Amino acid sequence: MSLLQVTDLAVHFGGVKAVDGVSFDVEEGEVFSIIGPNGAGKSTIFNLISRFYEPTRGSILFDGQELTKRPAHAVADLGIARTFQNIELFDHSTVLDNLLMGRHGHRATNWIQDLLFLPKVRAEERAHRQKVEEVMEFLELEAYRDKMIAGLPYGVRKVVEIGRALAMGPKLILLDEPASGLSVEESQDVAFWIEDMRRDMGLSVLMVEHDMRLVTQVSDRVLAVANGRPLALGSAAEVQNDPEVQAAYLGSDAFLTAEEGAA
Repeated sequence: MSLLQVTDLAVHFGGVKAVDGVSFDVEEGEVFSIIGPNGAGKSTIFNLISRFYEPTRGSILFDGQELTKRPAHAVADLGIARTFQNIELFDHSTVLDNLLMGRHGHRATNWIQDLLFLPKVRAEERAHRQKVEEVMEFLELEAYRDKMIAGLPYGVRKVVEIGRALAMGPKLILLDEPASGLSVEESQDVAFWIEDMRRDMGLSVLMVEHDMRLVTQVSDRVLAVANGRPLALGSAAEVQNDPEVQAAYLGSDAFLTAEEGAA
């Protein structure tokens, strides 16, 4: 069974069909990307999986469990973490504190134990700090550990948001335009990290991205959508060579052929 199975997913806002009949699956250890022009419904699919939106119809199975029957806060508990297209961090907290927020769902102590700072609380705190330190080392964030988010460059903040998602210890990570606003060098770092997430952490990755170089480099399979509907599913080369996909991207500088993306 696939780790994530999305079947005939749709959400309508009044007369607008933001997502309409989208189906795909993500296997364990797979990097699966969703591409499409602006307004195609890509981030809306993420919001449906995250349970921010209630689907009009369809099914979302994660690890054999139906997500549409669960509240939003239960999604993270099942092992799904995500980043956001617009960075969502605590600006007036440090990098360390933001990453520790990703460990909140793993707390096993109650408020009385926390108040008395019992040995169990201290042991749990050490374990959470160790996990966060591992994530900071993985993403090369050690130099920013005690820096306030508000004073950091945009590219570093993007990486911190990825770090907070990884600190949750997920099975599946949803990356919403992780290369948006980054330089070529920073985007290449993201590509390396995605490969390491799969190889070293055993994660599955579901990514929405406009940077076709990144998509071509890291993706096992790609789904193209437009106007809320699926256009093509296959390898990056197969999808980019699909006539419907090319028509949807016509006139967009964001779209590259498979050969250009691999250059």
